[in-house]
Amino acid sequence: MRPIQTIIILVTFLCFLIDAATIPEEHRQRISDDTNGKRLEPRETTRRPRKPGHKRKKKDEGMPKYFHEPGRTQLGNHYDSRYHHGIQDYADRKDTQMHMLRAYLTFFHVNHIETWLAHGTLLGWWWNGKMLPWDWDIDTQVSGSTLKYLGEHWNHTHYGYVSNDDPPVKRTYLLDINPASIERERGNGNNIIDARWIDTRNGLYIDITGLSETHPDDQPGVWACKNYHRYHTTDLYPMRETMYEGVIAKVPYAYDRILTQEYAEKALVLTDYQGHRWDPIVKEWLQKSEAELEEDRKEKEAADRIKKAQKKREGEKKEEADKREEAKKEKKIQEQERKDKEKAEKEKEKADGKAEVQRLKEQQFLMREKSKKKQEVEQQPQTPDKAANNSNVDASYIAKAREQLDGVASI
Repeated sequence: MRPIQTIIILVTFLCFLIDAATIPEEHRQRISDDTNGKRLEPRETTRRPRKPGHKRKKKDEGMPKYFHEPGRTQLGNHYDSRYHHGIQDYADRKDTQMHMLRAYLTFFHVNHIETWLAHGTLLGWWWNGKMLPWDWDIDTQVSGSTLKYLGEHWNHTHYGYVSNDDPPVKRTYLLDINPASIERERGNGNNIIDARWIDTRNGLYIDITGLSETHPDDQPGVWACKNYHRYHTTDLYPMRETMYEGVIAKVPYAYDRILTQEYAEKALVLTDYQGHRWDPIVKEWLQKSEAELEEDRKEKEAADRIKKAQKKREGEKKEEADKREEAKKEKKIQEQERKDKEKAEKEKEKADGKAEVQRLKEQQFLMREKSKKKQEVEQQPQTPDKAANNSNVDASYIAKAREQLDGVASI
């Protein structure tokens, strides 16, 4: 044996001993008890223990969630946990949102920072330049560069607001920029909201999301937020200056196209929604009275009953149509079976007729041959010995004739 081969064998044997030595005692005992010296099944095999000091690589879970809401109910998700003290009623919530939005727009306008209305807030502007009274969300957008500027210069700003009302309303709002806003992709989805403008009295807030050209090489001129809303540059710019809740605001240039793409045209014409009705005279969404809501409830129940009855009728019609179709198929199957049976009977009759014709032909042939032989015998003088011989010849001749006839029939 060559020295190199000896070394290879020794190294292999040494590795085997090392592997065996690394198996924990409890595993070695289990293998001995469970297998009784037999080979382990694949599902019973165990992984080799990791080397001392080895650390498992943790899956990159991204940045943890920055903004937190108390939750527990759907309405609870519209408050910041740090300032939440309970759910507000309808009137208080509307008052909070109105002043909060006025303060936000005023702050950005005074400091020459660009922001614009988005989503349901933009839809409210389309109707009458105000908040939709049933909407708990206030949504605004900024560019990615503006978002970065806010984080560097205005983060954690507490803005003291004083309204022009008599008496004036005084509030304090917090501009809080999410540290994860520097990441312009969605990531793990924990930090879709890039910043918030928060009422420190109760925790209601305005969601601020940034738009960036996340893929300028592949999709130039396409602006996206972390929640998969995408816009073209021509949809956004140039911005239109307008009024919202009595203060200066901005909306995207192609606001109509943006709204129809997000909500469909129905949202621009529907005048009865979420317990409110549109009054074209005062140009306001008015909350319905209890009597109106009760009437709506009855109308809805009646419409549901009609819909249910219609659905039932349609189901019965479908069932009847299915039965007719099934009967039609069954009739078609029976007709095909009848035709097949008639065809089989005709083929059998045809085969029987051929057999009968063949039998008659054979009988006629034998009669002709016998008559022919008889005539031949009658024409010759007969002796007793010759007559006997003729009788034997007749039998052999008839047999030969039958063989010939069978051959003809087979052909």
